Amino acid sequence: MGFFDKIKSGLKKTTQAVTQQFEDIMASFVAVDDDLLDELEEAMILSDLGAGVAAKAREEVKTRAQHQKVGTAAELRCLLKDVLTDMMLEDTALDLSGSPAVILVIGVNGVGKTTSIGKLAARYVSEGKRVMLAAADTFRAAAADQLEVWAGRAGADIVRHGEGADPAAVVFDAIAAAKARGCDIIIIDTAGRLHNKANLMNELAKIDRILTRELPDSSRETLLVLDATTGQNAVHQAEEFNKAAKLTGIILTKLDGTAKGGIVVAISAGLGVPVKLVGVGEGLDDLMDFNRSDFLEALLPPLDEN
Repeated sequence: MGFFDKIKSGLKKTTQAVTQQFEDIMASFVAVDDDLLDELEEAMILSDLGAGVAAKAREEVKTRAQHQKVGTAAELRCLLKDVLTDMMLEDTALDLSGSPAVILVIGVNGVGKTTSIGKLAARYVSEGKRVMLAAADTFRAAAADQLEVWAGRAGADIVRHGEGADPAAVVFDAIAAAKARGCDIIIIDTAGRLHNKANLMNELAKIDRILTRELPDSSRETLLVLDATTGQNAVHQAEEFNKAAKLTGIILTKLDGTAKGGIVVAISAGLGVPVKLVGVGEGLDDLMDFNRSDFLEALLPPLDEN
């Protein structure tokens, strides 16, 4: 099953909710006037696009509708899709240049961080790459244990220390082991403690210094894992983490469990951080590269589809 089919299936709750709202708006369609635009903006907000993004989209729809002389529901649907497409960042694949490439993964507990790391490791191992996992979330005793289980399932190597160990020391040892074993990719699990941003920043700064010194020529992705079902709270998390770390992308999990898939648009258009991977199921292959066009086609299907 390809990305579009999985997204379409995973977004079933979202498409039903969004399509119904849109159909309700269009049932009394006469023209793209202020009343219709107000209803459309409200529907976008209820779909978790966020007030700022929804307001910007509303004004762009108004401007383009006048130029294009939009007069039908189908035309408005296509126009809205075009507007959201233009507001979102272009699709960007993970940069895995350099050897070993580095993927630094951050996120609060419960968002699916460890599972996402395990699925990423399994993907790259299946492609013939050697993967090293660094269990640098030493704040929770169970974190390294969970990561070790995933390493075994994926066929990846792992370096871990005891609970309370210095995360930067774990990263240093993982780099040394990765070099010695000829690993292609290092994936680093980190603790996400938003309640103490100073500690988080200090921890990430130490890891950054180690990576810069030991792997100066390696690419680096800093990915924040967010739970799509938490809606606007996920946007707030992204804002805070983006202040503490230079995020290169978002992994959005549990997209199949929310009826408010507009959160993808809110993050991409509102924060200027690309969504690079999305989780649309429990399977090992259900963490997929994000495709903007396929996502919006699934989010806003033709009005005669259910």
